[in-house]
Amino acid sequence: MTATTTLTARALLLDMDSTIVNSEAVVERCWRRWAAEQGLPADDVLKVVHGRQGWATMAALLPDRPTELNMADNRRMLEQETADMDGVVPVPGAPAFMDAIAGLPHALVTSADVALSDARMGAAGLAMPAVRITAESVSASKPDPEGFLKGAAELGFAPGDCLVFEDSEAGITAGRAAGMRVVGVGDRAAEFAPDAHVRDLTEVRVEALADGGIAVHVAG
Repeated sequence: MTATTTLTARALLLDMDSTIVNSEAVVERCWRRWAAEQGLPADDVLKVVHGRQGWATMAALLPDRPTELNMADNRRMLEQETADMDGVVPVPGAPAFMDAIAGLPHALVTSADVALSDARMGAAGLAMPAVRITAESVSASKPDPEGFLKGAAELGFAPGDCLVFEDSEAGITAGRAAGMRVVGVGDRAAEFAPDAHVRDLTEVRVEALADGGIAVHVAG
């Protein structure tokens, strides 16, 4: 029998890539090319790309590399990723999940920029939340909590009243640093001990409560 965990919140903050949108194929293609250009083992690069902005990944992998080179590569890779939607699909359960939360307080908090998030959400057929925090909105990349704190503030809720959905170590760390609880989505997330974990969004049921709160039932 599958155990169910229920978490209550007043607002939901959603990562995009690998949380509601499966863009793994594009990410792997682009970062394998970049790894080859830098003479780095692609598998080592792919272990650290998830959740961060591209320039932050580059800085972590090549700490002595000039920042201006990382920023230039970041812009180039964003253009490549935005032009490549081959294989971008919703995470299983994401369409029903997004429909279920449409009338509830929620925001997208992504390391993608506006153009890339528009393209990927559109390719996956998912409605863009009214509140969106993107790369342009923050001065620091995940695992810094700035994005999640801004998402909570724009929705008008205290950090402790927000529940984060994330797939990566950087994202889960950022959510915790913001003082929020985290539902980990996907196999990768299980390694980082989120408050609850699901294989995908088919294992999540959302219920609006009479007091305005949100109950998130997780069967993992």
